[in-house]
Amino acid sequence: MAYLELNNIYKTYGQGDNITEVLSNINLTIEEGEFVAIVGFTGSGKTTLVNLINGLLEPTKGEVLFKGEPVIGTSHERGVIFQNYSLLPWLTVGQNVYMAVKEAFPKKSKSDLQAIVAEYVDMVNLTPAINKRPKELSGGMRQRVSVARALAMKPEMIIMDEPLGALDALTRGNLQDEILRIWGKDKRTALLITNDVDEGIYMADRIIPLRPGPRATLGPEFKIDIERPRDKTALNDNPNFKKTRNAIIEYLMDIGNERKSQIQKEYALPDVAPKSFVW
Repeated sequence: MAYLELNNIYKTYGQGDNITEVLSNINLTIEEGEFVAIVGFTGSGKTTLVNLINGLLEPTKGEVLFKGEPVIGTSHERGVIFQNYSLLPWLTVGQNVYMAVKEAFPKKSKSDLQAIVAEYVDMVNLTPAINKRPKELSGGMRQRVSVARALAMKPEMIIMDEPLGALDALTRGNLQDEILRIWGKDKRTALLITNDVDEGIYMADRIIPLRPGPRATLGPEFKIDIERPRDKTALNDNPNFKKTRNAIIEYLMDIGNERKSQIQKEYALPDVAPKSFVW
């Protein structure tokens, strides 16, 4: 039995003539301990897919199963790291993490909860900033708080919705390593949504493209046959990296050109060439 299953998922918005089919016939299985990346264009339906998996949305058709049970509503078993941090600005780093931990473990004592908070804030190297509020932190530090908050709930699956997309290259690279280090400690199941092919290859066991919507669907999977731990500086000389990267980019370019041609056909102007005048 797969850890996560998406079976024949369809998601539509609107009604009647205004209905829009965002996702179409999505089928996906992820095994326990696996790290999977889904790559796609902006606006292709990636966030809708994430919200179906974490229980914020329900599919129009099909089913989402987690450990064999239907996903109904959110659960701390599936921790989500969002792109926009989603921190409460009036709370400190420690308080933001504490709120999530208290929600996940309501029966634990205050001292136990504080110990969990301290452990995960330290894990992302933010102990010196534990009493600072989000406005006092850099973008990279805020995202590390978001990572600590999600992981402190000790989810069985980590879902990342383009969590590093808004960061500078150096901070992004450091957080990639941080997430991989944390994931590597106990191999929790992980799903990364990204538009960065290199990031997906560096972090994941396999990559699956999402064909752009409307009626977005998953494309063929690409297995990442590169031994862990991976060295970023050595990847550019790795033949498997080059082969996989080129194959994924070529596939994305092909479907991008397909989509462009389709849009041009849908919005083609009628033939309005002037008729010959008769004098």
